[in-house]
Amino acid sequence: MHVTLRQLRIFEAVARHSSISRAAGELHLTQPAVSMQMKQLEEQIGMPLIEQIGKRLFLTDAGVELRLHAQRFALQSQELKAAMDQFRDLQRGFLRLAVVSTANYFLPPLIATLSERYPSMHISLQVANREDVLGALADNRTDLAITGQPPDSADLSALSFKDNPLVVIAAPTHACAKLAAIPLKRMAQETFVVREPGSGTRAVIERHFAEMGVDYSPGCEFNTNEAIKQAVQAGLGLAVVSRQTIELELETNRLVVLPVEGFPIMRRWYVVHRCEKRLSAAATAFVELLLAQGETSRSPSERATSVK
Repeated sequence: MHVTLRQLRIFEAVARHSSISRAAGELHLTQPAVSMQMKQLEEQIGMPLIEQIGKRLFLTDAGVELRLHAQRFALQSQELKAAMDQFRDLQRGFLRLAVVSTANYFLPPLIATLSERYPSMHISLQVANREDVLGALADNRTDLAITGQPPDSADLSALSFKDNPLVVIAAPTHACAKLAAIPLKRMAQETFVVREPGSGTRAVIERHFAEMGVDYSPGCEFNTNEAIKQAVQAGLGLAVVSRQTIELELETNRLVVLPVEGFPIMRRWYVVHRCEKRLSAAATAFVELLLAQGETSRSPSERATSVK
């Protein structure tokens, strides 16, 4: 049996997407090329790996088993590349980042700093909600992930590097904006504009109100922080956001932070990677940059957290 790494890479993409066309798009190949590689792979294996039922593709039992091996080969191949990168000029490094959307408010200057130091380094940035970011990490589609809530997994390691306070915001014309102090139970009377399911911020808000024994009423649901801010400015309700996302709106008096009991919710930003993954020189340089710009009030031992 002669199976190539290219065939395994194509098969893994088809299996992950359950689609030849989407796999072809990801790999920048034509659909006929992907179909041909899948046919040749099945001939090498000697049995079907996928089957089409209606308009959907499903893995056969053999396909399920092969996908596990394909993922291991992909990880080992990337580990080999990362190991070899240690002997290359950092200028030619490659860095894949997956970050939650809120982090995109403070990351661009840091990425710009890294690019200035290493002009030939290629940086790929994926911005998504927490669920998708951690999915990219689990599938080894990113070197580093940045999230405000470290995942509970023994396979991942996280370093905290920056404060991330969550605050309650309102339009300046909102009745609560005139109050000097607001009891948390008052929030049960208000409607909140919220992020989509899978958002780390939404999960924290729901847990915080539940722990405090206060009901909260979610209203409109949006999948970006910009949409949340626009909705609050339009009077659709209150919202809980990272303070780092509203600096401009506070300066221009388009939004206000409410003095609500129990807020701000103090969180930290974390940079996360797989424990078994050997970080490339590019990834290591970026982690060092993150830690260097973080608060200096905490010692390195306090900032470092192995997620168990």
